[in-house]
Amino acid sequence: MSARNLLLLSSSRVHGHGYLEHARAQLEDLFKACHVKTVLFVPYALRDHDKYTALVRDAIAPWGYAVEGLHTKDDRGQAVRDAQTIFVGGGNTFVLLRTLYQLQLLEPIREQVLQRGVPYVGSSAGTNVATRSIHTTNDMPVAHPPSFEALALVPFNINPHYLETDPNSEHKGETRDERIAEFVAYHSRPVLGLREGTSVRVEGSKATLLGARSAKLFQSDGGSRELQPLADLSFLLSQE
Repeated sequence: MSARNLLLLSSSRVHGHGYLEHARAQLEDLFKACHVKTVLFVPYALRDHDKYTALVRDAIAPWGYAVEGLHTKDDRGQAVRDAQTIFVGGGNTFVLLRTLYQLQLLEPIREQVLQRGVPYVGSSAGTNVATRSIHTTNDMPVAHPPSFEALALVPFNINPHYLETDPNSEHKGETRDERIAEFVAYHSRPVLGLREGTSVRVEGSKATLLGARSAKLFQSDGGSRELQPLADLSFLLSQE
């Protein structure tokens, strides 16, 4: 796993910023370090693949990078093998994972990222599928993938868009924390709650929390704790 080079974003949009603008420095650090000129975008989490790819292109092209949609390629497996970097966008995680299974893209992506060091960027659903499984997504299961098991580029789970319970809320239903705790109780696997504007940068066996906000770690023993910006998350990779 020493070749691993990941940037896992909680989201592509943050209040007060344009699309992907909040993550520009993180993205450009990754692209420049890996000499990336062209981004292969995977748009399968939303229905309109052309429109989605154009959205990403409009955001990234002014920075000096070309964007190609994987859906436009005749041989998608070869396109993944030829990619300088792979960016999997957000949307519905169930739809995304089902499509990756249908197109037989899970193993090609895993091989490129884990064995050849091709950079991987995920946002929201794209971050969910980078983890062990999609059990901790916030999305509704509008599609049925053959398995919840995902790319397993990291050995833990992430909950993008993590939002703690408002103590002044009158809502008495199940909270996000309770749902994540239920998953941990069944699977004994840690879950990292990524708040908006935060991300995880993985370089080989090193992982770091980026962004201006803390993240909440739901531990495999049932406890939880806050992790501050720039926290070393490498211990989460040791479970491999």
